[in-house]
Amino acid sequence: MSIKNILVPLDGTDRSKLVMSLGLSFGRDLGVHVDVLHVRSDPKETIPLLGEGMSVSMIEDMIGIAEKEGGERAVHGRVIFDQLTRELSLPISDKPQPTGPSASWSEETGREDEIVARRGRLADLIVVSRPTQGSEGAATLALNAALFDTGRPVLVAPPQETPEIGRHIAISWNGSAESARAVSSAMSLITAAEKVTVLTVASDVTSAARGPELATYLEWHGVSPFTQTFEASGQQTIGAALLGECKDAGADLLVMGAYTHSRMRQMILGGVTRHVLGEAAIPLFMAH
Repeated sequence: MSIKNILVPLDGTDRSKLVMSLGLSFGRDLGVHVDVLHVRSDPKETIPLLGEGMSVSMIEDMIGIAEKEGGERAVHGRVIFDQLTRELSLPISDKPQPTGPSASWSEETGREDEIVARRGRLADLIVVSRPTQGSEGAATLALNAALFDTGRPVLVAPPQETPEIGRHIAISWNGSAESARAVSSAMSLITAAEKVTVLTVASDVTSAARGPELATYLEWHGVSPFTQTFEASGQQTIGAALLGECKDAGADLLVMGAYTHSRMRQMILGGVTRHVLGEAAIPLFMAH
């Protein structure tokens, strides 16, 4: 899949600068357009959540405060956008350019997950932040909307800066349809990488032969990957073992299918996707 335009949705919280920096620098390196979208929450949607016993004036005050905070977040986000585009020498344009990277800033008001779902369907890649324990619930909703409601691949930014991305790509491969979709979506990145490592877990449900099968497929695309089979030892989960393999290999990007088992099952029992989304220190290129 060829990437031509990237969507970076933001809500103006503290995590915005990191995800914006990753999206803009990644787009610059690829020579593509990056649309940074600031989503303002609609204060009127919070009225049913305010509870009973509140007077009209109290509700109006709450809406006024929310609107003010939303405006301040938008201004703050635009300042960061202008600063980063200057540092990265990215031209500003909302029109398709014949060649070279570009960036644009846009704003919408509403539910972030609904807007991400709608706008994300017309992007080749969506860049979102990895939810953390301290992040707002909207971060998880936006990630889920990008993964499940757009049909597009998602680049998940870790909660720390990532100086390099895409030089050494690790692929988590279990032969699932989701893994195949992730590899296909990331093919332009995989073929451009200096090194590619295919990681396959040896388990009761995944054969060690799956890795060499993917390696043969990638060779048809001019890629000669390393293959590595690993196991989860002791009380270690597969997700923890996978991230350990990425760290040992020195990978700067992990390509993987998201929620190859049902999302509800992973929420209740845990799973590889859930662990990786909660702990990864490198960017994740995911598709469902």
